[in-house]
Amino acid sequence: MAGRAGRTSRGGSRAGDFAAYAVLLVFCAIAVYPVLQVFGIALRPADRLYSTSLAIIPPDATLHSFRVILFEKPFLLWLRNSVLLAAAVTLVSIALAATAGYAFSRYRFRGRETGLQAFLMTQMFPATMLLLPLYVLFKRVHLLDSMLGLGVAYVATAMPFCVWTMKGYYETLPKDLEEAALIDGMGPWGAFVRVVLPLAAPALAITALFSFMASWSEFMVARVILTRPQLFTLPLGLESLAGTFQTEWANYAAGSLLVCLPVVVLFISLNRFLISGLTLGGVKG
Repeated sequence: MAGRAGRTSRGGSRAGDFAAYAVLLVFCAIAVYPVLQVFGIALRPADRLYSTSLAIIPPDATLHSFRVILFEKPFLLWLRNSVLLAAAVTLVSIALAATAGYAFSRYRFRGRETGLQAFLMTQMFPATMLLLPLYVLFKRVHLLDSMLGLGVAYVATAMPFCVWTMKGYYETLPKDLEEAALIDGMGPWGAFVRVVLPLAAPALAITALFSFMASWSEFMVARVILTRPQLFTLPLGLESLAGTFQTEWANYAAGSLLVCLPVVVLFISLNRFLISGLTLGGVKG
């Protein structure tokens, strides 16, 4: 009876594994199919968007669109603007979120609960509701049509999520480690930098990845703030390829694929920090 029960259990487990793998394959196909379609459009000659062929690589495939977007369009200028902007937004967001999250987690001060609730309330409104007040405010302080103004807007919109992420992670760290550092002669700032921040590396990685992606792919706020073509970021530059009577679909698709590469590289490089067990191992050690 026990052997029959074991075989039944193993059979049920195999059926469950097969069903899980089948579901995962379906979702992977759904996720990958649009990317393959964009890749196929980038390889088509001219600007053919629609095709009856199901082949991913068309028979007359060419890399002409990649050459055009890289060397005949100001793609490298858009790339430079996006890299500088995303790097600055990421560094500022990490610095502010790391310190603000620590203050909200470890200290009790007047306005603490109000501040946390205010951060949450800002996440309840869609970004489109902020466009008009943001435009009026930036016009008064002369930050329209500047990379500084766009960076300030991105940091302000990313801060609530980043602060809550860092605060939640700090609260999983025992205070005993900081108290031990203070007994050993460190000051509060030294205990924060040398003890707490290394243990918070996974949260810092998530904060950096979110801040970078939020500024790298954002379009609507940039469309409102920036007007000069020499300040265009990658989303604005790619949007400029859409003309009134004709859209450069092949160049647009090639540019879209190139835009994704830095995000993929960043995600792969930060992937090892996204393991939540890192903090637990540090505490046990």
